[in-house]
Amino acid sequence: MIDIYEKINDLYDRKREVELGGGDQKIEKQHEKGKLTARERIELLVDKGTFIELNPFIEHRCKDFGLENQKGPGDGVVTGYGKVNGRPIYLFSQDFTVFGGALGEMHANKIANVMDLAAKNGAPFVGMNDSGGARIQEGVVSLDGYGKIFYRNAIYSGVIPQISVIMGPCAGGAVYSPAITDFVFMVDQTSQMFITGPKVIETVTGEKISPEDLGGAKVHNSISGNAHFRASTEEEVLAEVRQLLSYLPQNNEEKAPISKYEDNWDYRPDLTDVVPFDAVRPYDVRKVIEQVVDEDSFMEVQKDFAKNIVIGYARVKGEVIGLVCNQPKFMAGGLDIDSSDKAARFIRFCDSFNIPIITFEDVTGFFPGIKQEHGGIIRHGAKILYAYSEATVPKLTIILRKAYGGAYVALNSKSIGADLVFAWPNAEIAVMGPQGAANIIFAREINQSEDPEATRAQKIKEYREKFANPYVAASMGMVDDVIDPRETRIKIIQSLEMLRNKKETRPNKKHGNIPL
Repeated sequence: MIDIYEKINDLYDRKREVELGGGDQKIEKQHEKGKLTARERIELLVDKGTFIELNPFIEHRCKDFGLENQKGPGDGVVTGYGKVNGRPIYLFSQDFTVFGGALGEMHANKIANVMDLAAKNGAPFVGMNDSGGARIQEGVVSLDGYGKIFYRNAIYSGVIPQISVIMGPCAGGAVYSPAITDFVFMVDQTSQMFITGPKVIETVTGEKISPEDLGGAKVHNSISGNAHFRASTEEEVLAEVRQLLSYLPQNNEEKAPISKYEDNWDYRPDLTDVVPFDAVRPYDVRKVIEQVVDEDSFMEVQKDFAKNIVIGYARVKGEVIGLVCNQPKFMAGGLDIDSSDKAARFIRFCDSFNIPIITFEDVTGFFPGIKQEHGGIIRHGAKILYAYSEATVPKLTIILRKAYGGAYVALNSKSIGADLVFAWPNAEIAVMGPQGAANIIFAREINQSEDPEATRAQKIKEYREKFANPYVAASMGMVDDVIDPRETRIKIIQSLEMLRNKKETRPNKKHGNIPL
Protein backbone atom coordinates (compact mmCIF):
# COMPACT_ATOMS: atom_id res chain seq x y z
CA MET A 1 0.00 0.00 0.00
CA ILE A 2 1.39 3.40 -1.02
CA ASP A 3 1.59 5.92 1.78
CA ILE A 4 -0.05 9.30 1.04
CA TYR A 5 3.04 10.95 2.43
CA GLU A 6 5.14 9.33 -0.30
CA LYS A 7 2.92 11.06 -2.85
CA ILE A 8 3.25 14.36 -1.00
CA ASN A 9 7.03 14.01 -0.84
CA ASP A 10 7.06 13.21 -4.55
CA LEU A 11 5.03 16.40 -5.17
CA TYR A 12 7.59 18.52 -3.35
CA ASP A 13 10.48 16.80 -5.15
CA ARG A 14 8.87 17.66 -8.47
CA LYS A 15 8.30 21.25 -7.38
CA ARG A 16 11.93 21.61 -6.35
CA GLU A 17 13.01 20.28 -9.74
CA VAL A 18 10.80 22.86 -11.49
CA GLU A 19 12.06 25.68 -9.28
CA LEU A 20 15.66 24.79 -10.14
CA GLY A 21 14.97 25.52 -13.81
CA GLY A 22 17.96 24.66 -15.97
CA GLY A 23 20.09 23.67 -12.99
CA ASP A 24 22.81 25.17 -10.82
CA GLN A 25 25.38 25.64 -13.60
CA LYS A 26 23.05 27.60 -15.83
CA ILE A 27 21.85 29.67 -12.88
CA GLU A 28 25.49 30.49 -12.11
CA LYS A 29 26.05 31.56 -15.73
CA GLN A 30 22.99 33.81 -15.50
CA HIS A 31 24.42 35.47 -12.40
CA GLU A 32 27.83 35.88 -14.06
CA LYS A 33 26.15 37.98 -16.76
CA GLY A 34 24.79 40.30 -14.08
CA LYS A 35 21.30 38.86 -14.52
CA LEU A 36 18.88 37.39 -12.01
CA THR A 37 16.85 34.22 -12.49
CA ALA A 38 13.19 34.30 -13.45
CA ARG A 39 12.09 33.54 -9.90
CA GLU A 40 14.49 36.01 -8.28
CA ARG A 41 12.98 38.73 -10.48
CA ILE A 42 9.48 37.82 -9.40
CA GLU A 43 10.44 37.98 -5.74
CA LEU A 44 11.82 41.50 -6.24
CA LEU A 45 8.75 42.68 -8.13
CA VAL A 46 5.89 41.47 -5.94
CA ASP A 47 5.17 42.03 -2.26
CA LYS A 48 6.93 39.45 -0.11
CA GLY A 49 5.16 36.11 0.11
CA THR A 50 2.34 37.00 -2.31
CA PHE A 51 3.36 35.15 -5.49
CA ILE A 52 1.22 32.17 -6.53
CA GLU A 53 2.55 30.14 -9.45
CA LEU A 54 0.33 28.71 -12.18
CA ASN A 55 0.98 25.71 -14.44
CA PRO A 56 4.41 24.85 -12.99
CA PHE A 57 4.38 21.30 -14.39
CA ILE A 58 3.69 22.16 -18.03
CA GLU A 59 6.30 20.71 -20.42
CA HIS A 60 6.85 20.85 -24.16
CA ARG A 61 5.36 18.26 -26.53
CA CYS A 62 8.03 18.40 -29.24
CA LYS A 63 9.34 15.05 -30.51
CA ASP A 64 11.82 16.35 -33.08
CA PHE A 65 15.46 17.48 -33.35
CA GLY A 66 16.49 15.91 -30.05
CA LEU A 67 13.99 17.77 -27.88
CA GLU A 68 12.21 14.48 -27.14
CA ASN A 69 15.15 13.64 -24.87
CA GLN A 70 15.31 17.02 -23.14
CA LYS A 71 13.24 18.08 -20.18
CA GLY A 72 12.30 21.73 -19.82
CA PRO A 73 10.92 22.55 -16.36
CA GLY A 74 7.92 24.87 -16.73
CA ASP A 75 8.78 25.03 -20.44
CA GLY A 76 11.05 28.01 -19.85
CA VAL A 77 8.61 30.47 -18.29
CA VAL A 78 7.20 31.11 -14.81
CA THR A 79 3.64 32.46 -14.69
CA GLY A 80 1.28 33.43 -11.91
CA TYR A 81 -0.06 36.28 -9.82
CA GLY A 82 0.89 38.29 -6.78
CA LYS A 83 0.53 41.75 -5.27
CA VAL A 84 2.40 45.02 -5.70
CA ASN A 85 1.74 47.69 -3.08
CA GLY A 86 -1.08 45.45 -1.84
CA ARG A 87 -2.87 45.33 -5.21
CA PRO A 88 -3.08 42.26 -7.49
CA ILE A 89 -1.02 41.88 -10.66
CA TYR A 90 -0.54 38.97 -13.07
CA LEU A 91 2.82 38.20 -14.64
CA PHE A 92 5.19 35.99 -16.55
CA SER A 93 8.95 35.73 -16.21
CA GLN A 94 10.93 33.94 -18.90
CA ASP A 95 13.61 31.54 -17.66
CA PHE A 96 16.78 31.84 -19.73
CA THR A 97 18.24 28.76 -17.99
CA VAL A 98 15.65 26.55 -19.75
CA PHE A 99 16.06 26.41 -23.54
CA GLY A 100 17.45 29.96 -23.42
CA GLY A 101 13.93 31.18 -22.58
CA ALA A 102 12.90 30.34 -26.16
CA LEU A 103 9.18 30.43 -26.80
CA GLY A 104 7.44 27.22 -27.80
CA GLU A 105 3.84 26.05 -27.98
CA MET A 106 3.27 25.33 -24.27
CA HIS A 107 5.40 28.28 -23.16
CA ALA A 108 3.08 30.55 -25.16
CA ASN A 109 -0.04 28.83 -23.83
CA LYS A 110 1.09 29.52 -20.26
CA ILE A 111 1.52 33.23 -21.03
CA ALA A 112 -1.80 33.44 -22.88
CA ASN A 113 -3.65 31.75 -20.02
CA VAL A 114 -2.34 34.17 -17.39
CA MET A 115 -3.08 37.15 -19.65
CA ASP A 116 -6.69 35.98 -19.91
CA LEU A 117 -6.88 35.74 -16.12
CA ALA A 118 -5.50 39.28 -15.78
CA ALA A 119 -8.18 40.63 -18.14
CA LYS A 120 -11.00 38.67 -16.48
CA ASN A 121 -9.97 39.98 -13.07
CA GLY A 122 -9.17 43.53 -14.17
CA ALA A 123 -5.55 43.64 -12.99
CA PRO A 124 -2.29 44.92 -14.55
CA PHE A 125 -0.12 42.49 -16.48
CA VAL A 126 3.69 42.49 -16.32
CA GLY A 127 5.92 40.47 -18.65
CA MET A 128 9.60 39.94 -17.86
CA ASN A 129 11.30 39.08 -21.14
CA ASP A 130 14.59 37.14 -21.33
CA SER A 131 14.45 34.94 -24.38
CA GLY A 132 16.40 33.75 -27.40
CA GLY A 133 13.23 34.09 -29.49
CA ALA A 134 11.11 31.42 -31.12
CA ARG A 135 12.03 27.79 -30.38
CA ILE A 136 13.24 26.75 -33.82
CA GLN A 137 12.83 23.00 -33.14
CA GLU A 138 9.07 23.46 -32.71
CA GLY A 139 8.68 25.23 -36.04
CA VAL A 140 5.48 27.04 -36.91
CA VAL A 141 3.72 26.34 -33.59
CA SER A 142 6.21 28.73 -31.98
CA LEU A 143 5.12 31.46 -34.37
CA ASP A 144 1.49 30.61 -33.68
CA GLY A 145 2.28 31.00 -29.99
CA TYR A 146 3.60 34.51 -30.57
CA GLY A 147 0.41 35.31 -32.44
CA LYS A 148 -1.71 34.29 -29.45
CA ILE A 149 0.24 36.68 -27.24
CA PHE A 150 0.17 39.57 -29.73
CA TYR A 151 -3.59 39.16 -30.11
CA ARG A 152 -4.13 39.43 -26.37
CA ASN A 153 -1.78 42.40 -26.11
CA ALA A 154 -3.95 44.16 -28.67
CA ILE A 155 -7.43 43.28 -27.44
CA TYR A 156 -6.56 43.96 -23.79
CA SER A 157 -4.94 47.29 -24.67
CA GLY A 158 -6.86 50.03 -22.90
CA VAL A 159 -8.55 47.44 -20.66
CA ILE A 160 -5.71 46.63 -18.26
CA PRO A 161 -2.28 48.29 -17.99
CA GLN A 162 0.40 46.16 -19.69
CA ILE A 163 4.08 46.52 -18.84
CA SER A 164 7.08 44.83 -20.48
CA VAL A 165 10.43 44.52 -18.75
CA ILE A 166 13.30 43.58 -21.09
CA MET A 167 15.88 41.72 -19.01
CA GLY A 168 17.95 39.98 -21.66
CA PRO A 169 17.82 39.42 -25.40
CA CYS A 170 14.53 40.11 -27.15
CA ALA A 171 14.81 39.50 -30.89
CA GLY A 172 12.70 38.85 -33.96
CA GLY A 173 9.00 38.36 -33.36
CA ALA A 174 9.57 38.59 -29.60
CA VAL A 175 9.87 42.38 -29.78
CA TYR A 176 6.34 42.95 -31.04
CA SER A 177 4.63 42.01 -27.79
CA PRO A 178 6.56 44.67 -25.82
CA ALA A 179 5.90 47.18 -28.61
CA ILE A 180 2.12 46.75 -28.18
CA THR A 181 2.24 47.04 -24.40
CA ASP A 182 1.91 50.38 -22.64
CA PHE A 183 5.36 50.72 -21.09
CA VAL A 184 8.74 49.14 -21.79
CA PHE A 185 11.55 49.01 -19.21
CA MET A 186 15.16 48.09 -20.07
CA VAL A 187 18.41 47.38 -18.20
CA ASP A 188 21.71 48.91 -19.32
CA GLN A 189 24.19 46.49 -20.93
CA THR A 190 22.13 43.30 -20.36
CA SER A 191 18.92 43.88 -22.35
CA GLN A 192 18.52 44.36 -26.08
CA MET A 193 15.67 44.55 -28.59
CA PHE A 194 15.96 44.22 -32.35
CA ILE A 195 14.08 42.67 -35.26
CA THR A 196 17.25 41.42 -36.95
CA GLY A 197 20.44 40.91 -34.98
CA PRO A 198 23.92 42.23 -35.75
CA LYS A 199 25.03 39.10 -37.62
CA VAL A 200 22.04 39.14 -39.96
CA ILE A 201 22.49 42.86 -40.61
CA GLU A 202 26.16 42.35 -41.42
CA THR A 203 25.31 39.51 -43.80
CA VAL A 204 22.59 41.43 -45.61
CA THR A 205 23.86 45.02 -45.61
CA GLY A 206 27.54 44.75 -44.68
CA GLU A 207 27.04 47.02 -41.66
CA LYS A 208 28.88 46.04 -38.48
CA ILE A 209 27.43 46.91 -35.09
CA SER A 210 27.37 45.47 -31.56
CA PRO A 211 24.13 44.18 -29.99
CA GLU A 212 24.23 47.01 -27.44
CA ASP A 213 24.72 49.73 -30.05
CA LEU A 214 22.00 48.21 -32.22
CA GLY A 215 19.28 47.70 -29.65
CA GLY A 216 20.46 48.40 -26.12
CA ALA A 217 18.65 50.31 -23.39
CA LYS A 218 20.28 53.64 -24.25
CA VAL A 219 19.39 53.33 -27.95
CA HIS A 220 15.73 52.55 -27.37
CA ASN A 221 15.32 55.14 -24.62
CA SER A 222 16.99 58.02 -26.47
CA ILE A 223 16.94 57.37 -30.22
CA SER A 224 14.13 55.02 -31.29
CA GLY A 225 11.67 55.84 -28.51
CA ASN A 226 10.68 52.16 -28.29
CA ALA A 227 11.34 52.09 -24.53
CA HIS A 228 10.14 54.34 -21.72
CA PHE A 229 12.46 53.65 -18.77
CA ARG A 230 16.00 52.38 -18.19
CA ALA A 231 18.10 51.56 -15.14
CA SER A 232 21.60 50.29 -14.48
CA THR A 233 20.58 47.11 -12.62
CA GLU A 234 17.67 44.69 -12.58
CA GLU A 235 16.94 45.58 -8.97
CA GLU A 236 16.59 49.25 -9.89
CA VAL A 237 14.41 48.59 -12.92
CA LEU A 238 11.99 46.39 -10.95
CA ALA A 239 11.77 49.06 -8.25
CA GLU A 240 10.76 51.51 -11.02
CA VAL A 241 8.06 49.08 -12.21
CA ARG A 242 6.65 48.99 -8.69
CA GLN A 243 6.74 52.80 -8.58
CA LEU A 244 4.91 53.13 -11.91
CA LEU A 245 2.19 50.69 -10.82
CA SER A 246 1.50 52.94 -7.82
CA TYR A 247 0.25 55.64 -10.23
CA LEU A 248 -1.97 53.39 -12.33
CA PRO A 249 -5.52 52.13 -11.80
CA GLN A 250 -6.10 48.39 -11.93
CA ASN A 251 -8.18 48.62 -15.09
CA ASN A 252 -10.14 50.98 -17.36
CA GLU A 253 -13.19 51.02 -15.08
CA GLU A 254 -11.32 52.33 -12.05
CA LYS A 255 -9.55 55.54 -11.16
CA ALA A 256 -5.96 55.70 -9.99
CA PRO A 257 -5.44 55.28 -6.23
CA ILE A 258 -5.41 58.46 -4.15
CA SER A 259 -2.53 58.86 -1.70
CA LYS A 260 -2.66 60.62 1.63
CA TYR A 261 -1.37 64.17 1.52
CA GLU A 262 -1.12 66.46 4.53
CA ASP A 263 0.58 69.68 3.33
CA ASN A 264 -1.89 72.53 2.79
CA TRP A 265 0.68 75.03 1.52
CA ASP A 266 -0.60 75.56 -2.03
CA TYR A 267 0.43 79.15 -2.74
CA ARG A 268 3.82 78.94 -4.49
CA PRO A 269 5.62 82.34 -4.61
CA ASP A 270 8.76 80.89 -6.24
CA LEU A 271 6.91 80.26 -9.50
CA THR A 272 7.41 83.87 -10.58
CA ASP A 273 11.18 83.30 -10.59
CA VAL A 274 11.14 80.02 -12.53
CA VAL A 275 9.89 81.23 -15.92
CA PRO A 276 11.83 84.18 -17.45
CA PHE A 277 9.64 87.06 -18.60
CA ASP A 278 11.70 87.35 -21.79
CA ALA A 279 9.95 84.96 -24.22
CA VAL A 280 13.17 83.78 -25.87
CA ARG A 281 15.08 82.84 -22.73
CA PRO A 282 15.11 79.08 -22.01
CA TYR A 283 14.26 77.42 -18.68
CA ASP A 284 13.60 73.91 -17.38
CA VAL A 285 9.87 73.17 -17.24
CA ARG A 286 10.58 70.49 -14.63
CA LYS A 287 11.10 73.34 -12.15
CA VAL A 288 7.54 74.48 -12.84
CA ILE A 289 6.30 70.92 -12.32
CA GLU A 290 8.16 70.64 -9.00
CA GLN A 291 6.45 73.81 -7.74
CA VAL A 292 2.96 72.66 -8.74
CA VAL A 293 2.76 68.94 -7.84
CA ASP A 294 3.08 67.15 -4.51
CA GLU A 295 6.67 66.96 -3.28
CA ASP A 296 8.79 64.22 -4.93
CA SER A 297 5.76 62.84 -6.75
CA PHE A 298 6.81 63.43 -10.36
CA MET A 299 7.77 60.30 -12.33
CA GLU A 300 8.97 61.24 -15.79
CA VAL A 301 8.28 58.94 -18.75
CA GLN A 302 10.68 58.70 -21.74
CA LYS A 303 12.93 61.38 -20.26
CA ASP A 304 15.77 60.73 -22.75
CA PHE A 305 13.61 60.71 -25.91
CA ALA A 306 12.22 63.81 -27.68
CA LYS A 307 13.46 66.08 -24.89
CA ASN A 308 11.53 69.06 -26.23
CA ILE A 309 8.46 67.70 -24.50
CA VAL A 310 8.21 66.38 -20.94
CA ILE A 311 5.59 63.79 -19.96
CA GLY A 312 4.99 61.83 -16.80
CA TYR A 313 2.87 61.17 -13.74
CA ALA A 314 2.58 63.13 -10.54
CA ARG A 315 0.13 63.76 -7.71
CA VAL A 316 -1.76 66.87 -6.70
CA LYS A 317 -3.24 66.58 -3.20
CA GLY A 318 -2.66 62.83 -3.55
CA GLU A 319 -4.62 62.56 -6.83
CA VAL A 320 -2.76 61.13 -9.84
CA ILE A 321 -2.41 63.34 -12.92
CA GLY A 322 -0.69 62.99 -16.30
CA LEU A 323 1.51 65.90 -17.37
CA VAL A 324 2.29 67.04 -20.93
CA CYS A 325 4.72 69.97 -20.92
CA ASN A 326 6.70 71.87 -23.56
CA GLN A 327 10.39 72.01 -22.66
CA PRO A 328 11.95 75.37 -23.74
CA LYS A 329 15.44 74.01 -22.91
CA PHE A 330 15.30 71.97 -26.13
CA MET A 331 14.30 73.24 -29.58
CA ALA A 332 12.63 76.22 -27.86
CA GLY A 333 9.85 73.82 -26.86
CA GLY A 334 8.73 73.39 -30.48
CA LEU A 335 6.89 70.24 -31.54
CA ASP A 336 8.55 67.83 -33.97
CA ILE A 337 7.82 64.30 -35.20
CA ASP A 338 9.17 62.46 -32.17
CA SER A 339 7.65 64.74 -29.54
CA SER A 340 4.28 64.50 -31.28
CA ASP A 341 4.36 60.70 -31.13
CA LYS A 342 5.58 60.74 -27.54
CA ALA A 343 2.84 63.08 -26.32
CA ALA A 344 -0.01 61.51 -28.31
CA ARG A 345 0.60 58.00 -27.02
CA PHE A 346 0.86 59.21 -23.44
CA ILE A 347 -2.37 61.23 -23.75
CA ARG A 348 -4.21 58.19 -25.10
CA PHE A 349 -2.95 56.01 -22.23
CA CYS A 350 -4.11 58.56 -19.64
CA ASP A 351 -7.50 58.76 -21.31
CA SER A 352 -7.82 54.96 -21.42
CA PHE A 353 -7.24 54.72 -17.68
CA ASN A 354 -9.12 57.74 -16.33
CA ILE A 355 -6.10 59.87 -15.45
CA PRO A 356 -6.68 63.67 -15.73
CA ILE A 357 -4.33 65.45 -18.15
CA ILE A 358 -2.60 68.72 -17.27
CA THR A 359 -0.81 70.59 -20.08
CA PHE A 360 1.85 73.22 -19.41
CA GLU A 361 2.18 75.15 -22.64
CA ASP A 362 5.08 77.24 -23.87
CA VAL A 363 5.35 76.47 -27.57
CA THR A 364 6.77 78.35 -30.54
CA GLY A 365 5.03 76.10 -33.05
CA PHE A 366 5.72 72.96 -35.06
CA PHE A 367 9.41 72.70 -35.80
CA PRO A 368 10.26 73.84 -39.37
CA GLY A 369 12.54 72.11 -41.84
CA ILE A 370 12.69 69.91 -44.92
CA LYS A 371 13.54 66.82 -42.86
CA GLN A 372 10.48 67.34 -40.68
CA GLU A 373 8.15 67.96 -43.61
CA HIS A 374 9.43 64.99 -45.60
CA GLY A 375 9.34 62.86 -42.46
CA GLY A 376 5.62 63.44 -42.12
CA ILE A 377 5.27 66.14 -39.47
CA ILE A 378 1.75 66.78 -40.77
CA ARG A 379 0.70 63.22 -39.98
CA HIS A 380 2.62 63.00 -36.72
CA GLY A 381 1.50 66.41 -35.48
CA ALA A 382 -2.10 65.44 -36.22
CA LYS A 383 -1.74 62.63 -33.66
CA ILE A 384 -1.64 65.19 -30.84
CA LEU A 385 -4.78 66.90 -32.15
CA TYR A 386 -6.49 63.53 -32.45
CA ALA A 387 -5.43 62.32 -28.99
CA TYR A 388 -6.58 65.44 -27.15
CA SER A 389 -9.82 65.63 -29.14
CA GLU A 390 -10.88 62.05 -28.41
CA ALA A 391 -9.90 62.18 -24.71
CA THR A 392 -12.81 62.51 -22.28
CA VAL A 393 -10.92 62.69 -18.98
CA PRO A 394 -10.58 66.07 -17.22
CA LYS A 395 -8.25 68.22 -19.36
CA LEU A 396 -6.59 71.43 -18.15
CA THR A 397 -4.16 73.72 -19.95
CA ILE A 398 -1.95 76.36 -18.36
CA ILE A 399 -0.28 78.69 -20.88
CA LEU A 400 2.97 79.71 -19.22
CA ARG A 401 4.40 81.96 -21.90
CA LYS A 402 4.11 81.36 -25.66
CA ALA A 403 1.24 79.72 -27.54
CA TYR A 404 1.71 80.21 -31.26
CA GLY A 405 -0.04 78.95 -34.36
CA GLY A 406 -1.24 75.41 -34.97
CA ALA A 407 0.72 74.17 -31.98
CA TYR A 408 -1.45 76.36 -29.73
CA VAL A 409 -4.54 74.67 -31.16
CA ALA A 410 -3.02 71.18 -30.91
CA LEU A 411 -1.98 71.48 -27.26
CA ASN A 412 -5.40 71.08 -25.66
CA SER A 413 -6.99 74.37 -26.65
CA LYS A 414 -10.65 75.07 -25.89
CA SER A 415 -11.55 74.43 -29.52
CA ILE A 416 -10.45 70.78 -29.34
CA GLY A 417 -12.05 70.02 -26.00
CA ALA A 418 -10.10 71.47 -23.08
CA ASP A 419 -12.31 71.78 -20.02
CA LEU A 420 -10.39 74.75 -18.67
CA VAL A 421 -7.60 76.92 -20.06
CA PHE A 422 -5.66 79.26 -17.81
CA ALA A 423 -2.97 81.74 -18.87
CA TRP A 424 -0.30 83.58 -16.96
CA PRO A 425 -0.43 87.38 -17.47
CA ASN A 426 2.76 87.37 -19.58
CA ALA A 427 1.36 84.75 -22.01
CA GLU A 428 1.50 85.48 -25.73
CA ILE A 429 -1.29 83.79 -27.70
CA ALA A 430 -1.15 84.48 -31.42
CA VAL A 431 -0.86 83.02 -34.90
CA MET A 432 2.90 83.55 -34.69
CA GLY A 433 5.47 85.43 -32.63
CA PRO A 434 5.34 89.26 -32.67
CA GLN A 435 8.65 89.53 -34.57
CA GLY A 436 7.55 87.29 -37.43
CA ALA A 437 4.06 88.76 -37.57
CA ALA A 438 5.32 92.35 -37.67
CA ASN A 439 7.77 91.51 -40.46
CA ILE A 440 4.92 90.16 -42.58
CA ILE A 441 2.07 92.55 -41.76
CA PHE A 442 4.14 95.74 -41.77
CA ALA A 443 6.76 94.77 -44.37
CA ARG A 444 6.04 97.75 -46.66
CA GLU A 445 6.03 100.30 -43.84
CA ILE A 446 9.30 98.94 -42.42
CA ASN A 447 11.05 98.86 -45.79
CA GLN A 448 9.93 102.37 -46.73
CA SER A 449 10.83 103.87 -43.38
CA GLU A 450 13.82 106.16 -42.91
CA ASP A 451 14.74 104.08 -39.83
CA PRO A 452 13.61 100.48 -40.56
CA GLU A 453 14.90 99.06 -37.26
CA ALA A 454 13.09 101.66 -35.15
CA THR A 455 9.91 101.13 -37.18
CA ARG A 456 10.21 97.35 -36.84
CA ALA A 457 10.60 97.65 -33.05
CA GLN A 458 7.55 99.93 -32.89
CA LYS A 459 5.43 97.56 -34.97
CA ILE A 460 6.51 94.55 -32.91
CA LYS A 461 5.43 96.40 -29.77
CA GLU A 462 2.16 97.39 -31.43
CA TYR A 463 1.42 93.79 -32.47
CA ARG A 464 2.32 92.43 -29.03
CA GLU A 465 0.02 94.89 -27.26
CA LYS A 466 -2.87 94.29 -29.64
CA PHE A 467 -2.72 90.53 -30.16
CA ALA A 468 0.07 88.73 -28.29
CA ASN A 469 -1.40 88.82 -24.81
CA PRO A 470 -3.84 86.59 -22.94
CA TYR A 471 -6.62 89.17 -22.65
CA VAL A 472 -7.63 89.06 -26.31
CA ALA A 473 -8.10 85.28 -26.10
CA ALA A 474 -9.78 85.65 -22.71
CA SER A 475 -12.24 88.21 -24.11
CA MET A 476 -13.31 85.61 -26.69
CA GLY A 477 -13.65 82.73 -24.22
CA MET A 478 -10.60 80.86 -25.47
CA VAL A 479 -8.94 81.39 -22.09
CA ASP A 480 -11.11 80.83 -19.02
CA ASP A 481 -9.05 83.01 -16.73
CA VAL A 482 -5.76 84.90 -16.53
CA ILE A 483 -4.17 83.84 -13.25
CA ASP A 484 -1.40 84.84 -10.89
CA PRO A 485 1.41 82.31 -11.53
CA ARG A 486 1.79 81.85 -7.78
CA GLU A 487 -1.78 80.48 -7.63
CA THR A 488 -1.27 77.86 -10.36
CA ARG A 489 -1.36 74.90 -7.95
CA ILE A 490 -4.47 76.30 -6.25
CA LYS A 491 -6.25 76.62 -9.60
CA ILE A 492 -5.33 73.06 -10.55
CA ILE A 493 -6.62 71.73 -7.22
CA GLN A 494 -9.89 73.62 -7.60
CA SER A 495 -10.30 72.51 -11.21
CA LEU A 496 -9.65 68.83 -10.50
CA GLU A 497 -12.17 68.93 -7.67
CA MET A 498 -14.76 70.58 -9.91
CA LEU A 499 -14.15 68.04 -12.72
CA ARG A 500 -14.01 64.95 -10.53
CA ASN A 501 -17.39 63.67 -11.71
CA LYS A 502 -17.00 64.72 -15.34
CA LYS A 503 -18.87 62.55 -17.84
CA GLU A 504 -18.50 63.01 -21.56
CA THR A 505 -19.29 60.73 -24.47
CA ARG A 506 -18.30 60.52 -28.10
CA PRO A 507 -20.40 59.36 -31.10
CA ASN A 508 -20.94 55.60 -31.11
CA LYS A 509 -18.46 53.88 -33.45
CA LYS A 510 -16.27 50.82 -33.71
CA HIS A 511 -13.14 52.94 -33.34
CA GLY A 512 -11.57 56.00 -34.90
CA ASN A 513 -8.76 56.03 -37.44
CA ILE A 514 -5.85 57.88 -35.81
CA PRO A 515 -3.30 59.12 -38.39
CA LEU A 516 -0.62 56.51 -37.74
